[in-house]
Amino acid sequence: MRTNLLRTAAATALALLAAGCAGSADSAVRPDPATTTASTAASTARSKIASVKGARITIYRGRQGAAQRTIASPNDYGATRVFLVERDEGDWLQVLLPVRPNGSKGWIKAADVTLAETSHRVEIDRRAFRFTVYDGDRPVRTGKVATGEAGTPTPPGRYFFTELVRPTGDGGAYGAYAFGLSGFSPVLKSFAGGPGQLAIHGTNKPSAIGTRASHGCVRVSNDDITWMAKNLAIGTPVVVKG
Repeated sequence: MRTNLLRTAAATALALLAAGCAGSADSAVRPDPATTTASTAASTARSKIASVKGARITIYRGRQGAAQRTIASPNDYGATRVFLVERDEGDWLQVLLPVRPNGSKGWIKAADVTLAETSHRVEIDRRAFRFTVYDGDRPVRTGKVATGEAGTPTPPGRYFFTELVRPTGDGGAYGAYAFGLSGFSPVLKSFAGGPGQLAIHGTNKPSAIGTRASHGCVRVSNDDITWMAKNLAIGTPVVVKG
């Protein structure tokens, strides 16, 4: 779960602080844009991803309605701000927002974003401790996951990837990669100065896969998260069920 930003005079160092998600070891991270390109496999089931063009974007309550908020781009990790498009009404787009409460939606002007598409989606089955990646209706990869403990559950809902980071060194508790999610813990409203953001990430404790072991994040094997990093775009929809 994302916490605070660690800033130095020379540069901005990004960190995932361990107690938010995975364990006791902090892992500094950096954006890995080379691994955010989606597969071009043809599919009839595609999702639209809106990437913000400018430094900020205005979110509206409805088409041609009152402004609700503004959101900065890039985000805190230096990644271009993206939204998952729920409805395309031509000049206006209804999008899923990376804010509390989970599932919040708003409207943006299509002129303020660039649209792309992905045929992929990720489904997490909490009861079965399993993920499945679909390309359209075709499952292309599946594996076991660890989810949140009873006191810090992984909340069901519809989310999307907001950024991809690659831990430095051996990755520590976050393994090979970590995808930030647009959702937040229902229990941890903040942690170490951050918002309690959820993530899907690798692990240095593979024995915990298949159990309730985290503070709300979803852990997968390092092989699985590496495959996701190479094949799934920022903005890919993620559905947590069960």
